[in-house]
Amino acid sequence: MALKSLTARIAGPPAPTGMTRHAPLLGISLKVSSALAFFVMATCLKIAAEDVPIGQLVFARNFFGLFPVLLMVTLRRELGLAFQTRNPKGHLTRAAVGLTAMVCSFTALYLLPLPDATAIGFATPLFVVVLAYFLLGEIVRLYRWSAVAVGFLGILIVLSPHLGEDEFDRASTLGVFLGLTAALFAALAMITVRKLCETERTSTIVTWFAASATVLSLLTLPLGYLLPEQGWIVPDLPTMGLLVLIGLAGGVGQILLTQSYRYADASTIAPFDYVNMMWAIIIGWLVFSETPVPEVIIGALIVIAAGVMVIYREHKLGLDRTKARRASTPSQS
Repeated sequence: MALKSLTARIAGPPAPTGMTRHAPLLGISLKVSSALAFFVMATCLKIAAEDVPIGQLVFARNFFGLFPVLLMVTLRRELGLAFQTRNPKGHLTRAAVGLTAMVCSFTALYLLPLPDATAIGFATPLFVVVLAYFLLGEIVRLYRWSAVAVGFLGILIVLSPHLGEDEFDRASTLGVFLGLTAALFAALAMITVRKLCETERTSTIVTWFAASATVLSLLTLPLGYLLPEQGWIVPDLPTMGLLVLIGLAGGVGQILLTQSYRYADASTIAPFDYVNMMWAIIIGWLVFSETPVPEVIIGALIVIAAGVMVIYREHKLGLDRTKARRASTPSQS
């Protein structure tokens, strides 16, 4: 009942004009592009996290991320409309959920090797399928439930080295917990975006999120007085460049991600985050001298296989539904 109540608050009024349409290939293309942008952001963030506290990184991600958002709405001549909304509670819920995922994800990236943090993040599409069932009313049959079960088995294999007592320390275990928490909240953020897309413009969704998250992340500034190690720093030029790039890549990724949910079901496009595993291994080795342990590779491959199972099932059930049906009802696959 609590989940259904949350859904009702997020969704707001029914969509009067049908601002979504079913174009799965376009949605998938936008999703893959957003995943690449977010991976650039994550790489820069892991480098900067050696010197910059998490709160300041979150602020940089959202403040500098506002610039591509405002450029987009200006080019689309929607600047005056970007802050107009029928569902302010839905936007604030999305901001709170997304910011929670961001803080947990950034901290996990700092505490864990890049391939490990990336692989744990693969739990997000699995959580999306589960949440889509409870929050969006999507019918998930045995095939997809089986894929989710296989995927979570892969996640457990990825986690296994970090939960032992020999090779990894408490910081690593904390990173695992925060990574899983980030995956859960990221999945919930995807669900809220999908619901917002039914009544809100892309420009409105991304502008509200960037502005709200920027203001909320400023609340970490006074922490320096209570926890000196968490105090914000005055960055040098290279660090400032990383902070700007984090925000710009994150802003572009957010635009592409939000737009992708107009054209495909959440459970259809979410598995395409898996393309980042290859980049995580390459960049982790070249930039951070990180070599993933066999459990991470094996577990990631199992999770990717589970994602492919979901994609194949979606295709077999007929992704080419009519535009009218997609505009008025959630997925029934």
